[in-house]
Amino acid sequence: MDVLLIGSGGREHAIAWKLAQSKKLGKLYIAPGNPGTAKCGENIPIGVNDIEKLVDFAKQNRIGLAVVGPEDPLAAGVVDAFEAAGIKAFGPSGPAAQLEADKAFAKQLMRSAAISAAEGRIFDRFSDAKAYIASRDEAVVVKAAGLAKGKGVFVCDDPADGILAAEKIMCDKTFGSAGDKIIVEDKLLGEEASILALVDGRNIYCLESSQDHKPIGDGDTGPNTGGMGAYSPAPVVTEPLMNKITREILVPIVDGMNRNDTPYKGVLYAGVMITGGGPRVLEFNVRFGDPETQPILMRLKSDLLEACLAVCDGKLDKITLKWDHRPAVCVVMASGGYPGDYEKGKIITGLDEADKIKDVVVFHAGTAEKDGDIVTNGGRVLGVTALGKTISEAKARAYEAVDKIKFDGAYCRRDIADKAIRIKN
Repeated sequence: MDVLLIGSGGREHAIAWKLAQSKKLGKLYIAPGNPGTAKCGENIPIGVNDIEKLVDFAKQNRIGLAVVGPEDPLAAGVVDAFEAAGIKAFGPSGPAAQLEADKAFAKQLMRSAAISAAEGRIFDRFSDAKAYIASRDEAVVVKAAGLAKGKGVFVCDDPADGILAAEKIMCDKTFGSAGDKIIVEDKLLGEEASILALVDGRNIYCLESSQDHKPIGDGDTGPNTGGMGAYSPAPVVTEPLMNKITREILVPIVDGMNRNDTPYKGVLYAGVMITGGGPRVLEFNVRFGDPETQPILMRLKSDLLEACLAVCDGKLDKITLKWDHRPAVCVVMASGGYPGDYEKGKIITGLDEADKIKDVVVFHAGTAEKDGDIVTNGGRVLGVTALGKTISEAKARAYEAVDKIKFDGAYCRRDIADKAIRIKN
């Protein structure tokens, strides 16, 4: 079967790398892809949001399955367009993708499904948001309601900073129309975990747990990013806790989506805070996480293409996924200045040396090829991912590979997986 993968980031390189291992795969196309995905299949110069061209390409090349990586085309209805053309597509419909694209929609759905989440209010006027935040005495979390590439969340210990965040989102339009509405929530205390599950509209199959590292700096300091690293599994997510998350969060949200007449198919991502009172939802995403996908797929031993087809065909209950028992750690190498302004076009060296290290894969995220060189082309440049017998060994191996790679202004956190190591010790 020929497959079209949509996207160009580290997540898509990891998906392409795993799809390329499938015995069911004929030819793999990636639109638009990056220099890393080019080693897994053929890159096609079509943008992720050019839905008409993507569908036309799929029809002309007799694509059997389209796999959608990023959230923007999902929210724009790319899956609906593929299905209307008679082509199977892995991912939720446009209406179902509201679960991520509209946090106000998600908040209301969680309330109706009695899912435990942070207490919060929705605002579409800055003056109302300002008055509410000013009345608060405790820390608040201010979120752009729309898609903001993982950067539209501000954790404010001082409510005065919450007002500034709301102004930045709603008045300064830092995230464009994504900030037309905001959510103001109570700050939850605890340990975060990323729970990803395959959903075929009826069946739910949880993948191995993981934990992301959102803030730019060591010790979870500084502004939020799209993610500076991840590891899998997350020791904080025990088997009883995973069962509780499935029972009290995943099942109710899938049932709620069905009652809302927006049945869900694809990857469902629940960002969860493990509090003293149990797991509570921070957010839902409607696609594989980035960078969580990198360590999760490094550990997946089963056929990803087979799993995607099972989701599309409503046969998720017919498959069993097998996992490498070893943990995996992904360290993101970013451009200097990220998540603020940064320069592109910096030559990257050391990739071949890093790739030679046993059980290491360097996933390309924001890269491009120029005059025979691989250069930086985004804020998050590479996701250096390694397996190890222990989480400490996986971390050491990932950073050994990181230290082989050089580009002007390269930056990474140095504490990825330390939380897991503390729990294990």
